[in-house]
Amino acid sequence: MTKAWAVVAALTILLFAAHLLTRPPALPSFAEARAAWQPSEAWLYDRHGRLLDARRIDFAQRRMAWIALGEIAPALPAAVIAQEDRRFRFHDGVDWIGLIGSARDRLRGRSRGASTISMQLAAQLSPDLARPGARGVLDKLRQMRAAWALERRWRKDEIIEAYLNLAGWRGEAQGIAAAAWTLAGRPPARLDAADARLLAALLPSPQALPAAVAARACAGGGDCAMLRTRAEAMLGPTRTTALDPDLAPHLAARLLARPGLRMRTTLDAGVQRMAAEALRRQLLGLGAGRARDGAVVVVDNASGDVLAYVGGVGGASTAAAVDGADAWRQAGSTLKPFLYAEAIEGGWLTPASILDDSAVALDTASGLYVPQNYDRQFKGPVSVRSALAGSLNVPAVRALVLTGTEAFRDRLWDAGYRGLTEDGAYYGFSLALGSAEVTLLEQAAAYRTLARGGVYAPLRLRASDPRVPGRRVFSAPASWIVGDMLADPGARAVTFGLDSALKLPFWAAVKTGTSKGMRDNWCIGFTDRFTVAVWVGNLEGDAMRAVSGVSGAAPVWRAVMLALHRDAPGRAPPPPAGVEARAVRFAGGIEPSRRDWFLKGAAQTEMAAAPAAARRPRILSPLSGAVYALDPDIPLDRQRLRVTAGGATQGLRLVLDGRDVGAGEAGALLLPGPGAHRLALVGADGVKDRVLFTVR
Repeated sequence: MTKAWAVVAALTILLFAAHLLTRPPALPSFAEARAAWQPSEAWLYDRHGRLLDARRIDFAQRRMAWIALGEIAPALPAAVIAQEDRRFRFHDGVDWIGLIGSARDRLRGRSRGASTISMQLAAQLSPDLARPGARGVLDKLRQMRAAWALERRWRKDEIIEAYLNLAGWRGEAQGIAAAAWTLAGRPPARLDAADARLLAALLPSPQALPAAVAARACAGGGDCAMLRTRAEAMLGPTRTTALDPDLAPHLAARLLARPGLRMRTTLDAGVQRMAAEALRRQLLGLGAGRARDGAVVVVDNASGDVLAYVGGVGGASTAAAVDGADAWRQAGSTLKPFLYAEAIEGGWLTPASILDDSAVALDTASGLYVPQNYDRQFKGPVSVRSALAGSLNVPAVRALVLTGTEAFRDRLWDAGYRGLTEDGAYYGFSLALGSAEVTLLEQAAAYRTLARGGVYAPLRLRASDPRVPGRRVFSAPASWIVGDMLADPGARAVTFGLDSALKLPFWAAVKTGTSKGMRDNWCIGFTDRFTVAVWVGNLEGDAMRAVSGVSGAAPVWRAVMLALHRDAPGRAPPPPAGVEARAVRFAGGIEPSRRDWFLKGAAQTEMAAAPAAARRPRILSPLSGAVYALDPDIPLDRQRLRVTAGGATQGLRLVLDGRDVGAGEAGALLLPGPGAHRLALVGADGVKDRVLFTVR
């Protein structure tokens, strides 16, 4: 009796020890397993819920969204069950028939696994069950007990669904979504029978060669030649990876920072695709030797929603990852509309006011500032309308002298140009010609301000972005007048011709710009419904070749505008209260007579350039502060300095270093020696103008 009890006690201890040693880890419920799934991707959607782009955040493994069993082609679970666990629907987690067959094969010297799908899933849910070296009897018993526990809590469909989502397929692809897209190039719902058999054949050996996978898939019969061909296409080095439409990679990089994030934007996939294609065609036409990069932003004027955000299209770009829509670039002439809006609003100028497009030198803290027009020619007296529409530089600088650089800088800041972090003196008079750095997104927001009658509001990129009430930056009358000037094809004809890319078959206000050194090329404009901003250039900063605002960015702007208004052309906005039209005549034939718009109370019916006798007498050349150098290789008497004066010079004398050198109106040719010199324009009542210059 004592021996019997001892045996019972020993058996009890052994069974208890076996129970403890084979106790499986706690496994999650199906809902917990699904909730714990963490994709490696984040997804960007358009305003209608259509996928725009995906961005990989986690690089440990490639995981996409969890796919419900009903969203997987039925052929795949059927093929996987046939390959891995034929009696899956009938056992309780352990296939005893398969287990006996595996033991028999081992006795015969052959190796065959007997793990069921439930046992494999338990190992996926608890990696401790599949740790390296876990192949002993006790380890197998732990897996079996875990499978039993799993079957008691989970339904069969939940088990196969989780198995397909947690399985490792090939390389870094984990889960059926990543496998279907990276290997078959299609979503799980569209897998065909051949895809299903090949994917199922991958599970026992995910890194197997295509021939071995095809042989395993062909074991159950079928078209073996076709399976071999499909296996080579699926697993070979030239297989295609198609994970997303790749429509907005730069915006995806900007907005997607967390794995699993699904962000809905304000973009429209159709508009995005159209804008990207227009830019791609233009860059291809220009050629990499002229310009490699570009960007497009399309905005709905009413809502502020960004409908297209094209940061680049790759191609010949050498900096394709840089976001051209959010990169700081020099503004060029694109800031001029805001300068004239400020000057008109302040009552300093009207569209018919005359500005002098002639040589000017402005003394600044860093030296002389001598602006030039794009074509290095001067037009003489021109109206503000012609100066803005024709993008003349010197008249814009003269307008900035009227408004002041500090006031203009502040107004640009209010219009959303947040790169202007210095005071007006830092930028100086070159601010009129766009020396500041701006982004394309800022340009679109600022021009939308003009389209909305001078009211600024931030643009919206995410569907969740709040709709911020607008704040007034420019008056409605001034904004409308500037838009009217930008939409005037006749006013821009002198510079751009009557049939340029800026001309549309409906109303549209537009402005081009080219930065210093031909590094940036802009075309930005608006209709009553949309604002379109285009930039073309080289993101690495090198200059373009033979590209201007009309030949670079404008064709893209035109193509996008025409597509946006295919069904409804743009309409001219009605004049607001506070403006009035008057017939204007220009004395001396400066410009043809026309009907123009004015702020109420500021209308004029006749405009004329101030006669020379009415202008302040001044020395035009030499320039004050200039330094001239004598060339030893040129005869000295051939290096005379021409002196010219302008304004009311009748009766005035030129005096160089206290010596009279001639009449003011006649000018003179001087040969001053090395050193500092003082040249004065003197009348009977004193000095009218004075310049200092140096000869070396």
